[in-house]
Amino acid sequence: MAHPRIGPAPGDGADTRLSPHLLALVREATLAGRVPPQAPRRVIGESWRRALRSGVDPDTGLRNWMLGPEEIEHRRRSTPLGQLLPVLSDGLVPVADAAWHIMVVSDAEGRLLWRDGSVAVRRSADRIGFLEGASWSEEVVGTNAIGTALVTRAPLQVHSAEHFVRSHHGWTCAAAPLHDPRDGRLLGVVDVSGPAAGVHPAMLSLVSAVARVAEAELRMRHWEAVERLRSIAAPLLSRIRGQALAVDTNGWTAAVTGTTPTERVALPAEVRAGRVWLPQLGLCELEPLPGGWLVRVGEREPAPGSRVVLDVSGPSNWTVTVTGEAGSWTQRLSPRHSELLFVLAEHPAGRTAAQLAGDLFGDPGRAVTVRAELSRLRRNLAGVLAHRPYRFADGVEVEVVRPCDPASLLPHSVAPAVLAARRQGRGAGDGG
Repeated sequence: MAHPRIGPAPGDGADTRLSPHLLALVREATLAGRVPPQAPRRVIGESWRRALRSGVDPDTGLRNWMLGPEEIEHRRRSTPLGQLLPVLSDGLVPVADAAWHIMVVSDAEGRLLWRDGSVAVRRSADRIGFLEGASWSEEVVGTNAIGTALVTRAPLQVHSAEHFVRSHHGWTCAAAPLHDPRDGRLLGVVDVSGPAAGVHPAMLSLVSAVARVAEAELRMRHWEAVERLRSIAAPLLSRIRGQALAVDTNGWTAAVTGTTPTERVALPAEVRAGRVWLPQLGLCELEPLPGGWLVRVGEREPAPGSRVVLDVSGPSNWTVTVTGEAGSWTQRLSPRHSELLFVLAEHPAGRTAAQLAGDLFGDPGRAVTVRAELSRLRRNLAGVLAHRPYRFADGVEVEVVRPCDPASLLPHSVAPAVLAARRQGRGAGDGG
C-alpha cells in the first residue's frame, strides 16, 4: 500500500492559533494523498505515517483491549510511577480541574494507570475510551500526546484534528515523558487533556515542568537509598580482603574496598546471586544485600566478548547482548547509545569522532559530545569496542536485529544516519 506523502513543516511547537477547521482540512487532505492547505507539523506528520503503517482506522482506531482491575493494580505496584503520583497530582490536578481538564499517567506501553481531575471531563473521556486500563499507544489509537510522546521521548501537545482518530478531534492533550533517573529508563507519560476549546498555550510548559520536578523527587529518593546501603555495607566491606563493592539494584556504587571507586557498575538485565561476568570488573561473585548487591571481584581483566547482538527491533526498548567465554550478558541501551552502536554496526571499518558527530547530529563539530558518550559505552562494553577509529573490536561478530518495517527503526531518532537507514530500508523493501 502506498501511503500519502506527508511533508515536514518548520517548527514542531503546537500552534494553537490554527483553527480546528483548518487542522481538519490539513488532516483530511494529507491522509487522502492530496496537497494540504498547510503542511502538518513534522512531529505530527511523522506520527500520522506511523499510524497508517500500523493499520489504525482514522475514524475509529483499533480494538482497544482493556486491562482488568487486577492487572491495573499489578502494574501500579510494579512501577516507580506510583512514588511520583503525589508530586504529579499536587502540581497538575488543581490546574486541570479548574480548566475543565483531567490528568492522566500512563506506563511505558501507553496503558493508562491513573486518572484524576474534572468529573464532567472524565465522563466525556469515558465515551472515547480514555480511561484506566486502556492503551493509548500510537499502534492502537494513532497520533495522540501520550502515544507520540512515548515514541519521540519529548514533551508534546496535540490539538484537535492533529489527533489521528476523528473521534478525538474535540480534545487537546499535553504530555511529557517520565524517566527513571537511576538508569534513564522510560517509565511512562504524564498528560493533561481536555476540551479543545479550552486549550492554553502554557499547558505544555506546565506539564513539562511538573514532570521534571517528579523526576527530581525520584532522583532524591535514589540517593537516599544509596546512603542507606552505604551505612549497611561499609562495616561489611571493612572486613573483606581483596576487591569488593556494594552497589544498589541499578549498579550505583555505595561503598568500595581494595579497588578504584567507580560511579556505577553495569549489571546484567537480570541479576542473580552467584558467579557473573561484569564487563568493567571481569568475573565476580554477587551476594544479595538489603537494597543492592555485594560484588566480590575475582579475575580483574574482563573476558572479551566474541559475539554482539544489537536488538533495535522494538519501538522503545533496545538491548545489547555480549557473548563470550565467560557467558552471556545483556544491557538495556539509552536512545543515544542505541544510535551509536547502530552506526558502528553499519560501519565495520570504523568512524572517527567527527564522522560520528555528523552521523548523529549532522554537525562534525560536536565530536566532544560523541567522545564522552563513547567513553561511557566502552566502560560498559570492555573488550568489545575499539577506538582510533571507533569500531567493534577485531574478531567480534556483530548481529543487528531490526524491526520488520524499516521505517520503524529507532522511531525516536532524528540522527541523519538513522534517517538514511530508514530510507534505504524502504527502498530495498520496494525492490529499489
